[in-house]
Amino acid sequence: MKVLCYSSFTFSYLNRARVLFQTVRRFHPDWETVALITDRPPPGFDFDPAREPFDRVVWADDLGVPDFAGWLFKHDVVEVCTAVKGPFIHQACASGADAVIYLDPDTALFASLAPLEALLETHDIVLTPHLIDPNDDPASIRDNDLSASRTGIFNLGFVAIRTTGEGARFARWWNDRLLDWCYDDMPQGMFVDQRWCDHVPALFDKLKVLRDPGYNVASWNLSQRTVAVGKDGAITVNGAPLRFWHFTKLGPLGDIMTRKYAGENFPVYEIWSWYKRQVAQVTDPSIPPRWWAYGSYSDGAPIDKAHRVLYRQREDLQAAFPDPFRAGGGGYRQWLERENL
Repeated sequence: MKVLCYSSFTFSYLNRARVLFQTVRRFHPDWETVALITDRPPPGFDFDPAREPFDRVVWADDLGVPDFAGWLFKHDVVEVCTAVKGPFIHQACASGADAVIYLDPDTALFASLAPLEALLETHDIVLTPHLIDPNDDPASIRDNDLSASRTGIFNLGFVAIRTTGEGARFARWWNDRLLDWCYDDMPQGMFVDQRWCDHVPALFDKLKVLRDPGYNVASWNLSQRTVAVGKDGAITVNGAPLRFWHFTKLGPLGDIMTRKYAGENFPVYEIWSWYKRQVAQVTDPSIPPRWWAYGSYSDGAPIDKAHRVLYRQREDLQAAFPDPFRAGGGGYRQWLERENL
């Protein structure tokens, strides 16, 4: 099976993506790996894809999204890095690959995903739920069950499809939804790309809901997953081999949630310590923290989230300012100042 594996990120997450693709290469050197980047390199950073642990780069502005500047401006960084996943996976169905796998940049493989490849021989879509076992204490229900109800039953830090049949139909549908409706707007029923996939069991056949505890281990499911390391060094989760870990919220928040639910399950802390060391080793100090080239107007002034939301709500503004990033005279920013917004 010819597999294409991709991740979507900005340069502020390049260090995490490097760790991800290093682990993918370790277990699957035959997979084609693609970095989908919605960004531009920061000044002073020498970005050479040939030196990176992925096969090629696809820039978001090369996906053929109509009126790209205006479309991008409607999104914040999280929204757009999830939105571009749709057009990429749809277009990848015509790339010659038999299967396409998406992994968030803050994940890492710990074992082969050959069982996943086997599943894709008989299933067209594979998703992992945030939870595969019910919680029974109020704190876990509040933090995890209710969170999944708000943000989506499935965690879209991972998705795998066949590039034909129902997989291709899903890719086209997801592309269409994410181009127009990929926002963090819970009151309107949206949480970027995830909430849409709550519909997948009703809309598509040949879906596999992967309930193996070794996949997509993260803080939100540690309350029901016990990690162990055998004498041979093999890592298991509830007795199953650990396949990949999702190191969400690297930093103080991730540490808090991990401590809360790992408790005395000490291998969890060892895995997190390993991951932090790996990320530190591949972090380039010339990339400013939280860098995103599209986070500011052309003159360097930061873009308020409210200005993005207003722009996406007003078709008249979109027509008047097709390139809202432009800060010169007669631009969107000048209009905002004139309107005291």
